[in-house]
Amino acid sequence: MLIKRLFSSSYAFSSLSTSPNLFKIGSILKQARTFTDDDVLGYSKLTHDANPLHFDAEFAKNAGFNDCIIPGMLVASLFPRIIAAHFPGAIYVSQTLHFKLPVYIGDEIIAEVQAVSIRQIKNKYIAKLSTKCIKCDGPLVIDGEATAMLPSLVMEPPNLASVSS
Repeated sequence: MLIKRLFSSSYAFSSLSTSPNLFKIGSILKQARTFTDDDVLGYSKLTHDANPLHFDAEFAKNAGFNDCIIPGMLVASLFPRIIAAHFPGAIYVSQTLHFKLPVYIGDEIIAEVQAVSIRQIKNKYIAKLSTKCIKCDGPLVIDGEATAMLPSLVMEPPNLASVSS
């Protein structure tokens, strides 16, 4: 049940190319996700992150936030998830992140990964990616860049049903 919930989200793909199954410069992969209290609790258990900004509303408000905030790294975890869903066997090499605004429980976040450059090295591809998380009502919450080593430029549709069985 937990795995099914962890892997249930919406995905979208757009490309400037005529072949929608090939990842090219300008290709964009997106995933929408709304984080819950259970997500924050699970993240905290896994990482031992007990920062009161994530659990104590009064503490968060005293720190200048409207309510408890979602851990930024939990939100940023959408980026490697998008890559792994479309490119099984991909290796996430690096990531830079700039946290622009807080994310709160119930905010719908749209994560976007866009191919900026791609180069072939032997039988693999090194993709430089622009990474962004945007609240569904518009503001940018995370901005960054990533590099991933892809086994192929052919994108597989995210088939997460086998994981949840």
